Order: sequence, then C-alpha cells, then structure tokens
Amino acid sequence: MKPITPHCPVCHQSSVGTWNQAKDYEYYSTDETYTYYHCTGCDTIFIDPVPVEQLRKIYPANYYSFVNGKGNLVTRIKEWLDRRFLKKILTGITAEKINVLDVGGGTGWILDVLKKADSRISFTQVADIDEQAQAIAEKNGHAYFQGTVEQFETDKRFHLILMLNLIEHVQFPLDVLKKAAQLLEPGGIILIKTPNTDSWDARLFRKSYWGGLHCPRHWTIFSEKSFRIIAAAAGLRIEKLEYTQGAPFWAFSIIAALTRKKIIRTDANHPVIFHWLFAPVSAFFALLDFIRRPFAKTSQLFIRLTRE
Repeated sequence: MKPITPHCPVCHQSSVGTWNQAKDYEYYSTDETYTYYHCTGCDTIFIDPVPVEQLRKIYPANYYSFVNGKGNLVTRIKEWLDRRFLKKILTGITAEKINVLDVGGGTGWILDVLKKADSRISFTQVADIDEQAQAIAEKNGHAYFQGTVEQFETDKRFHLILMLNLIEHVQFPLDVLKKAAQLLEPGGIILIKTPNTDSWDARLFRKSYWGGLHCPRHWTIFSEKSFRIIAAAAGLRIEKLEYTQGAPFWAFSIIAALTRKKIIRTDANHPVIFHWLFAPVSAFFALLDFIRRPFAKTSQLFIRLTRE
C-alpha cells in the first residue's frame, strides 16, 4: 500500500519532503521520534502526524511558561527585551482603557510586564491549557481560560492580542488566526512572534537538532512567505513584519548537541532551558543576531497584524 503523502498545512501542496527526524532533547517528555516535513512551495516546516493526543505528556509540569520564573536570569533578560518593544506598541493604541488577551500566556507574566509599562491596561486575560499556571495567573489578577483559544468564548473584545511563540504550537493555525480576528477590537493589534525556517541556524542544525523545532511542541513553523499566505486567508493585514533575534533556538541547538555528546548533562528533571549555560549562550547569540539583523534573516519573525 502506497504511503499517504502529508500535505502542507499552509498552502496545502503535496510537494513536500522529509526535513528531519527529531526527539525531545529539551524536556525529555517522551522517547518517541517525530518526523518533520518541508514544503517546497512555501518553505513551511511541519510535523506529521501532529501529536495532539499527547498534550499532557509533551508539556510537562516544569514547562517554562507554566512555572514562575521571575528569579531566572533568562526570564529577566526576556522581560527587559519584551518590555521595550511592547511599550512602543502600546503607544499606538489610543483607547483610554485597554483590554489585553495573551494566548498561550501561561502564568501571565508577560501581562505583568505590560501592566508595568502602561497604566491604561484595565483587563488582562490568559487562554492556556495548564491548571497549575491558572492558579498563579489568577493570583496576579488575570482572568484565565483553561483550554484552547478556539474554545474561548467571551463578549469582550481586545485592543491587543498576544500570540508570542504560540502559533507554531497549534494544530490548525488558520483557525487560531480567524478566532483572534473575531476577538479583536476594531483597530486593535495582534502581535505574533514565531520561528523562521529561512535562517542560518535552521540550516546549520538541520541534520542534528534545530532548537526552532522545540520538538515535539512546534507543529507548524513558518517562513515569511508562508505566514503571509495564512494571514491573508484569515482576513488579517500585516502592518509590519521584521526579523528579530532567535537566541533561544541557538541555545537549545547547542546545548542539546553538547548533551548528546555527553559533554554536559540535561534530563527531564533538569531541562535545557534551566541549565546554567542557557543564559550566557542566549546572551551571546542575542548580541550576534542584533548585529547581523540588518543584513541577514534571523530565526524569529515578529509580526504586527490588524483586521482587513
């Protein structure tokens, strides 16, 4: 019997080839091997089959967005960087009171950052799947919906919707973008940060392990070309698309390689992101990416969208 050829989840072409096979070298949540495919039409990388039935397994209790990492150096650096660009985004919103939805926001720590950046933020909502994160988010004053954003129903509309490192985690990214468009206030903004397949590190680590796969949690990984296709299909207009630093992907790739060579040790109880090397390696490659960003495509896209 002839095997079924996977179809690209973005452009739906069947002209795809195997890009890589990978395991969870970051959290060691499973011993399974997963296959990623590459679409020659739009440069999307995608996992097939999608491990949608394994959510509870592949997102362990110590997953970074489910825990309170305020004392973590990596988190503090990320908070500083996020505060800089989010403060600039907020200046473009003229509403007297601002409602913010963070999809996949975990404990809501980025919403804590936003509240510090702008006193106009009056309502903050998280939509995520983790029960442990819910307790922390609600303690910090955020409304919390436990489930996927497609399941989320509310009469509220949001001036700002955050999907930072989220869209690559979902089974049907087009449905998620359409839902976000429905929840958006007229003139509101959707911010997306997502890995970019067309980057140095993706090519360099393809045959070993590229951190942008975040295997098996990243299911659809976009190029600029493929994201423009799916945004248009969702009725969204891209106001700005730029490349930003992808230091965590470099760090995941390098530390996972060192682990496989038995130079350092990481395991389920000591995942890559909490290894002491993660912060300095990330800092180095963040600087490298900032230096080369004007003339090279880095491994993360930062996209600002609004409704058509």
